[in-house]
Amino acid sequence: MTTWNLKGSYFETCNCEAVCPCLFLSAPNDGECTALVAWHVEQGNFGDVKLDGLNVALAVHSPGHMAQVKWRVALYLDDKANEAQSGALTQIFAGKAGGHPAMLASHIGEVIGVKAAPMTFQVSGKQRSLNMGKIAEATIEDIEGQGGAKVTVSNHPLCIAPGQTGVVSRSKALRYEDHGLSWQFSNKNGFHSPFTYQGA
Repeated sequence: MTTWNLKGSYFETCNCEAVCPCLFLSAPNDGECTALVAWHVEQGNFGDVKLDGLNVALAVHSPGHMAQVKWRVALYLDDKANEAQSGALTQIFAGKAGGHPAMLASHIGEVIGVKAAPMTFQVSGKQRSLNMGKIAEATIEDIEGQGGAKVTVSNHPLCIAPGQTGVVSRSKALRYEDHGLSWQFSNKNGFHSPFTYQGA
C-alpha cells in the first residue's frame, strides 16, 4: 500500500443537540443523525502526490444509532484538486488506504455519490465554515464555557480525529441539498479539532 499522511483541521455539524450523544455511543436525539463533516488538509501527501491546501467533505445520514446501523454517505472532493490528487483523496477517505479513515468507512453501508465540488474553508475567531456553492454551506461557533474558556471533550469513543481534544460548538447554520437529500438547521451540535491521519 502507498505510504501517506495528512494533517490539518476538521469540523462537523449535525442535527443533534450539543453535545451530540452519538459521541458517547448513545442514540441520536431525533432517532437519526444527519451530519456534514469537513477536513482542511494543511499538509499531506499520498506517495509522491502533494495534498496541501485541499478540502474534503462527507455528508452522512445514519438512520438510527450510529454504532449499530450502516450509514449512507456522499463524498465531496475539492474541485481545485487535479486528477492524481482526487484519486489519492478518494482512496484515503473511502477507506481503501488504511488508517483511521478505513475505520470510519467500516460504518458505511452505501456510498450515494462521489464528486468534485467548489470548497472554501475559513476560520475566523471562534467560527469555522465551509462553503460548497449550491450543495452545502455550514458554519459553527465555539460554545463559551466558564470564564470564557472553550468547552472541550476528549477520549470519546466515536471520533473523527482520534487522539485530539474536540472543541464543542453550535451551528450558526447548515444547509445541504444533493442526492435527493435536503437538510437545513441551526443552533445544533458542532465540533472541531486538529486531525492527523496516516497509513501504510
